[in-house]
Amino acid sequence: MTVIYPSPIFGPIHSRRLGVSLGINLLPADGKFCSFDCIYCECGFNKDRRPKQKLPTRKEVYDALKSRLEDMKVNGPAPDVFTFAGNGEPTSHPDFAGIIDDTIALRNEYFPNAKVSVLTNGTLITRQPVFDALMKVDNNIVKLDTVDADYIELIDRPTGKYDLPAIIQKMKEFGGHCIIQTMFMHGQYEGKDVSNLSDHYLLPWLQTVKEIAPSQVMIYTIDRETPAEGLKKATPEELDRIVELLEKEGLKASASY
Repeated sequence: MTVIYPSPIFGPIHSRRLGVSLGINLLPADGKFCSFDCIYCECGFNKDRRPKQKLPTRKEVYDALKSRLEDMKVNGPAPDVFTFAGNGEPTSHPDFAGIIDDTIALRNEYFPNAKVSVLTNGTLITRQPVFDALMKVDNNIVKLDTVDADYIELIDRPTGKYDLPAIIQKMKEFGGHCIIQTMFMHGQYEGKDVSNLSDHYLLPWLQTVKEIAPSQVMIYTIDRETPAEGLKKATPEELDRIVELLEKEGLKASASY
């Protein structure tokens, strides 16, 4: 069963990586809207979940978040993090930058110790307002599953133009103010091997991550049902090996199994 999240606020949920997380979904509640169409996405394929509702407005997000925080201030739990995630790519919202400013202001008012996190696939970081907004959040978590353009086309399936060198360059321009997030897996899709754990994929990715010099690298594997059949989890041993390789290069790294 794939997952579609309420909008604009959901949770809090317990995140494997982030703790008690209050979700902020800038996409419609009745479907999926994303600049990627990943074969492993817990929200399903784009074509199967096309939304009919409109995006929540900046004011709707502000009002819903403020109301939820007022309740949490009285009844708990205190959030560790506000996480922009949900039914697609949060940075695609036309008021993303303003919503980030609103969220930081509300965080400072209600739960100043909480972090603000954004889970982004990185497709829109070449837009300066998106880049600048991501520089303001505590955890700017950017997807980079590989540095192989053909693999990205097969697995992440960008819905528009995807300029990998330009996006990697913008990741470098964060100056370390980013966390790289990478999915590792095994399996078959459309008759092709989708494992990205071999050195053919791993070593160029590792070199690029070194050049990006993020504050942290989060690697993970499949945790929920996927829309594509035939996908398999990476093993803990395989993920641990990648963490060791990253740490040997002086990078902080963690694995979620």
